[in-house]
Amino acid sequence: MSTTSRWIDIPADGGSFQGYLALPKTGTGPAVIILQEIFGVNAHIRSVADQYAADGYVALAPDVFWRTQPRVELGYDGADREKAMELLQKTNLDAAVGDVGAAAQALRALPEVTGKVAAIGFCFGGRLAYLAAAQGSVDLAVAYYGGGIQNQLDQADKIKSPIQFHYGELDAHIPSDAVASVRDRFAGRSDSELYLYQGADHGFNCGDRASYNAKASALAHGRTLTFLGEYLV
Repeated sequence: MSTTSRWIDIPADGGSFQGYLALPKTGTGPAVIILQEIFGVNAHIRSVADQYAADGYVALAPDVFWRTQPRVELGYDGADREKAMELLQKTNLDAAVGDVGAAAQALRALPEVTGKVAAIGFCFGGRLAYLAAAQGSVDLAVAYYGGGIQNQLDQADKIKSPIQFHYGELDAHIPSDAVASVRDRFAGRSDSELYLYQGADHGFNCGDRASYNAKASALAHGRTLTFLGEYLV
């Protein structure tokens, strides 16, 4: 891909942390924060940032586990998965949401960023994107299989920005009644969209996982780009 990438330092409450920054070929554009799963800013998440940079966005994948273990990169099975779950348990959710806000602030200060800032999160990152929208630190949020959002619908009224949700029909981590509760809570909002992908499981967007679903991934990516194109200008 014709993108330029580097790691940057992000000032935050209690120190500073790093994020993987990918720039579009044009050098400038609106920005997206790519929020990791529980496996760190690994090769897959960096490739997602590169993909959005190729689509014309300044993309930043912040290291949200930095307070526990900076720059961790994990796979999806066995001991790596156990380690990922352990890191999740040790993560202070409020601090992580604050760090997303710090990442947004860092992006807005970059000369390469010429428009608004969105958060696009996957799994745990999907919940962070939702909560960052509730915090008001991003201009738009997209949550891919964001586990736990259904348990924090008390935050929904705080979300004034456009928001989009993507769920897999076969996702055992997020049952159909959880998806229904999110859909019902945001029903009637013209700037909210929710999609359910038939035959898709948790993690369907990740080509490095057994649950990867190419059709659902492509469809979701297209819908995300359409949503960004409509609101992130």
